[in-house]
Amino acid sequence: MAKDSKTPPNANNGLSRLGQKMAGDSGIVNLMDDLGQALALRPDMIFMGGGNPSRITELEDIFAEKLQAVLADERERHKLFGIYQSPQGELEFLEAVAKLLNEELSWPVSAKNIAVSNGSQSAFFNLFNMFAGRQNDGSYKKIQLPLAPEYLGYADVGVEDDLFVAAKPRIEELDDHLFKYRVDFEELNIGEDIGAICVSRPTNPTGNVLTDGEIAKLDQLARSKGIPLIIDGAYGIPFPNMIFSEARPHWNDNTIVVFSFSKLGLPGARTGIVVASEEVIQAFTNTNTIVSLASGTLGPSIGKQLFADGSILRISNDIIRPYYQQAAESACEAVKQSFGELPYRLHKPEGAMFFWLWFKGLPISSEELYQRLKQRGVLVVAGHHFFVGLDEDWAHKDECLRVTYSQSPEVVAKGIDIIAQEVRKAYQEAGQ
Repeated sequence: MAKDSKTPPNANNGLSRLGQKMAGDSGIVNLMDDLGQALALRPDMIFMGGGNPSRITELEDIFAEKLQAVLADERERHKLFGIYQSPQGELEFLEAVAKLLNEELSWPVSAKNIAVSNGSQSAFFNLFNMFAGRQNDGSYKKIQLPLAPEYLGYADVGVEDDLFVAAKPRIEELDDHLFKYRVDFEELNIGEDIGAICVSRPTNPTGNVLTDGEIAKLDQLARSKGIPLIIDGAYGIPFPNMIFSEARPHWNDNTIVVFSFSKLGLPGARTGIVVASEEVIQAFTNTNTIVSLASGTLGPSIGKQLFADGSILRISNDIIRPYYQQAAESACEAVKQSFGELPYRLHKPEGAMFFWLWFKGLPISSEELYQRLKQRGVLVVAGHHFFVGLDEDWAHKDECLRVTYSQSPEVVAKGIDIIAQEVRKAYQEAGQ
């Protein structure tokens, strides 16, 4: 990420430790800042770094129709504009979500098991600080990430420092320049200092989908330690269902699943959904009241209709999944064409909207490669940011890039070709 800080001179004067932590640089801050600056200053930039979903006009038309229905109904319009939601979320929306999860997935949930947040990022801020950090007895708990790399947005959400610990994955090299990360259960040690286990499924940044067996083992480990298993389902099942491999949704009273409307195509609505035990939902709601007072109404106003008529599943299964699966196949073909016999591997694309490139023995850091690509007009994300909680020296952390394929196939192919040019140049400069 860019090294230049946007913190004004002397801004840290008078700030608390937390204030300085939140006001300083971080991977997610620099990512969003880069995206914003590039949009304003370089409209011709090829955006292959952020997690903004593709623009799918068919989805926009559906959302516009649902919003028009809200605006045409005086009662619903007033609820949209003029009433605070309950800190847990509007009851009718919670009931619609619970009904669908109960009927479609057989999850034994009611409205008491559901809460709304202002996007899943704020939900994770609440959850991680609920289960980790300084305890009443003076001990310190952490969040265990069973597999790195993981979502860089987790890294700095802790009120206290050093909130995460991660395990190195087992790397399985496959044919055709592919590879796959797997949880290394032989090396995964869940100590007494762990307050919760968390995984994203599909994984951001790699598009990896943990198998049903891996999820079952993590669930068993969490139960044996008396801690929750948190599943980040921002790209997952049953919605938006950006999963291209076989996977079953997982939930029980020791699991916390977090969904998001962002990858459904509504990132501006800032709507997250938390599914958990009634006790956890009550604690989350109290926390959400203090942090946010209440959540926004736009997402639930549209979402209530999508859940009530089941259309959220139809658009996920019939529009979103096929669209991104085709985009992934197109991107993979472009990688093969551009990279040829370069010493690269591509993580097996199993979901989400990213592909994860690994360049063995890359003679420059992923940060330097990121900067070179930025100068060429291609915005990606340097891989080292995603190894949250894995502090050990490991060359692999500096040999990877996250690249999104949510733009048009033509733009993605152009960006991939420029990436290949810069990687090839780096190896040639090093005499490799």
